Amino acid sequence: MPVLAVGLVLTASALRRRLVAVTVRGASMEPAYRDGDRVLVRRGRLPAPGQVVVVRDLPATGPTTAPVPTAATRAVPGPALLIKRVAAVPGDPVPRDRVAALAGVPERYVPHGQLVLLGDNPTASFDSRHRGYFASAHVVGTVWRSLSR
Repeated sequence: MPVLAVGLVLTASALRRRLVAVTVRGASMEPAYRDGDRVLVRRGRLPAPGQVVVVRDLPATGPTTAPVPTAATRAVPGPALLIKRVAAVPGDPVPRDRVAALAGVPERYVPHGQLVLLGDNPTASFDSRHRGYFASAHVVGTVWRSLSR
């Protein structure tokens, strides 16, 4: 019996390192995710276009403009986390027509280590349309499933 208990503790510990629950704040991903929804995020996987990721909001790594103030903007204690949909990954063409902040970049393809991230609700989302690229190293993980529905 003690071996089973140790195995369960080790399994639980491994899951905590691989999975994290995150509460959505704001309206940037509506209608897919609403303020207060909880999602389970899987760490350690590189995202693909169309997937939803949680990323630490650190300084931009590319061209930027000032954030768009929205009613959904709130102060978040500690390091802020953003939830966004992946629009382009390294090697994909830069989506200049959809992302104004990247319209003037010289490269034809998204550079290594960068991502283009967009909120599903453009009027309430501060994303690549305003700040350019996000560093892929700041991705916490990909949304695996919703815990709220």
